[in-house]
Amino acid sequence: MADGQAQESKLSVRPKEPSANVEALDVDSAKQTQSKKSKQKKNPSGSVNSQSLETQSDPSKSDNVGISQLPDFVLRRNELFEELKHKRDVEVLEKDHPVIDVVLDLGLDKHGSPIPAMPVAAKAWESTPGSFLRHVDKSVSSDVVIAKVDGKELWDLDRPLERSCRVSYLPFTSPEGRNVFWHSSAHVLGEAAECQYGCLLSHGPPVEQGFFYDMAIAGGQVVKESDWKPLESKAATFFKEKQSFDRLHVSISDLKRMFGYSKYKMYYIENLLPPEGSTVYRCGTLVDLCLGPHIQNTAKIKAFQIMKNSSCYFRGDKDDDSLQRIYGVAFPDKKQMNEHKKFLEEAAKRDHRKIGIDQELFFFNEVSPGSTFLLPHGTRIFNALQKLLRSEYQKRGYSEVQSPNMYDSDLWKRSGHWQHYSEDMFVLDVEKRKWALKPMNCPGHCMMFSHRERSYRELPLRMADFGVLHRNEASGALNGMTRVRKFQQDDTHIFCTQEQITAEIEGLFDFLKCIYGLFGFPFRLKLSTRPEKFLGELETWNVAESKLKEALTAFSASGGGQWELNEGDGAFYGPKIDITISDALRRDWQCATIQLDFQLPQNFDLEYMTGEDAAKAKSNAAGEAASEGNSTMPKAPGPGRARPVMIHRAIVGSFERFMAILTEHFAGKWPFWISPRQILVIPVMPAVNDYVEEVQRLFKSQKMYVDIDLSGNTMPKKIRTGQLQQYNFIFVVGAQEKESRSVNIRNRDDPETQAKGELVPLDQAIAKLRALKKERRLVNAI
Repeated sequence: MADGQAQESKLSVRPKEPSANVEALDVDSAKQTQSKKSKQKKNPSGSVNSQSLETQSDPSKSDNVGISQLPDFVLRRNELFEELKHKRDVEVLEKDHPVIDVVLDLGLDKHGSPIPAMPVAAKAWESTPGSFLRHVDKSVSSDVVIAKVDGKELWDLDRPLERSCRVSYLPFTSPEGRNVFWHSSAHVLGEAAECQYGCLLSHGPPVEQGFFYDMAIAGGQVVKESDWKPLESKAATFFKEKQSFDRLHVSISDLKRMFGYSKYKMYYIENLLPPEGSTVYRCGTLVDLCLGPHIQNTAKIKAFQIMKNSSCYFRGDKDDDSLQRIYGVAFPDKKQMNEHKKFLEEAAKRDHRKIGIDQELFFFNEVSPGSTFLLPHGTRIFNALQKLLRSEYQKRGYSEVQSPNMYDSDLWKRSGHWQHYSEDMFVLDVEKRKWALKPMNCPGHCMMFSHRERSYRELPLRMADFGVLHRNEASGALNGMTRVRKFQQDDTHIFCTQEQITAEIEGLFDFLKCIYGLFGFPFRLKLSTRPEKFLGELETWNVAESKLKEALTAFSASGGGQWELNEGDGAFYGPKIDITISDALRRDWQCATIQLDFQLPQNFDLEYMTGEDAAKAKSNAAGEAASEGNSTMPKAPGPGRARPVMIHRAIVGSFERFMAILTEHFAGKWPFWISPRQILVIPVMPAVNDYVEEVQRLFKSQKMYVDIDLSGNTMPKKIRTGQLQQYNFIFVVGAQEKESRSVNIRNRDDPETQAKGELVPLDQAIAKLRALKKERRLVNAI
């Protein structure tokens, strides 16, 4: 979803597909909640009378107390929910409740040892994951947010189980548990907003640092900071009421009856939901579209705060309605809220957008939104990253290539990108032909592979490309250098045989360790396997997944850490490994990816000569053709030929994004080898200016970045300016240093050298700093 400048609200939904930046059924983020009985819950004022949204259209009549009655559409919606919920409860009661086998998987104890699995007595359509928590030690059960069934499906704690299964539990500290908790908190915010404004809710998903809710308020009213406290007070009341999150599956026809008042909900119902309908959740007076799952009740939320508000566009489309967005964050205890605030303070200090301006690394301008203007000092960092990768490419057998920036649309249709990705491409009409700027390099690399005959002796063929890419991101989604439209990445495609997959993946793991280790990034690996809808043959998938697991297991055995299995979440064209790094603030970032692709080599008819005996190859080919019969499968390679496997891989990913991550990871204090400001030389007196200039020449000849300050400022001010600019080393030279041909070195990261630095002979200083740069050490010490 994209924030945008406020536009005059329109009242019609345009028949257009949702932006790629909209969190589709996060759309569901709204939840339903209400009393368990079929009585309409009173609104905050205590009244059960209704008032339509239209009667609230005058913002001057709305104050911070909120509306006096809930609108008619809320009451009608909730009455229908109550009617359908009662009907469903009766159906469940009338079902058979057979005994089922349930095993509790309780993970690890506080010492890190596995807790033995626990079988429990259970009945289908009756027993819930939450009911088993009475058998679990309180030190474990008190932290539980949500359940997981058979290691795959998140499950409400109060939702009855339907079959025999294994049940595990997730705490708030787990990524999935935290998302569920924040999603539920968003529903509470939505309930408070309906009570405050009588608004039309759009959607409210969890995000990286909390959650938000989008809404249309009558009369074009905007959210003000003075509204925050009343909203928080309403939410606090809901927490005390211990409102449950009640789940109900509803047909499309009933969903239209339930949400017919809202064009936003109707858009989701008509465009995003399957024909069999979807679930809604109730929480207090809020009933909303939502896939769930949710926490048991609102009493679990102990700390809640609104962080900011802004305007945004429905579906991230600047031509659609302008909505109001409210951001919040919540925690299961107040201590975590305090820690989060401290984290935000530190994150603000490290914000790459601030440091980028302070250190003159880059800037942005509306003449080209989402495109970085990389200044000289920022370009130094960019070039150092590329130099690092090029040096590794040379060691690891990569060949660097350059491919066109723009291709005819026929190429994108052949690759499949036009059908699935064209809305995110910049399309041009030139000489009556349709073209697109490339958003990725893979089709071009396939063309390079196929431009002549290939032999098995050439494989693996590793093509590396630093070419410029363009992706048509929604304007509201742009965010500094972490989300841009124009970027470059360390894009590589490896063409290999199936037998070479394991070795190539192991080589990539070693590459990851090398690059991430230089920056002090720990990383985690997650294998995503075959989805329900996939291309290619099942046997090919099974072999590929087996080889990836083999490589991952070998990497773990060598000390590379444990890997996770994410079943069914692979790309439609092949399994993949996602790599997540953690920065100095313990934030997770996905930069690297390793993907196996069987589809593009097929789309481009890529082949290589296998070297197999020609007669044997013809015999095998004839057998395969006979077994295929009238198969609609693509034509197989000819005798003595085979299709390569294609491995997509990036390690730093987008250079722009990786630079943003590094900026915040190091808080602008760059390691010497990548630093854009390595040395500052300051004279004690004008009489040594000639020696200062000589020192600069000597270090520059060693390809180091050296600046001098010959201004009329006082020496303390020069030193202070150099410290603020984060020079790794400041050389202070006077008559003594000139006479002895030495430098007095102040180390940015060593407080003991700040009052008076270490006197080092000039030749030794050069040798030590050359070694520091060459070895690419993290620690700023000589």
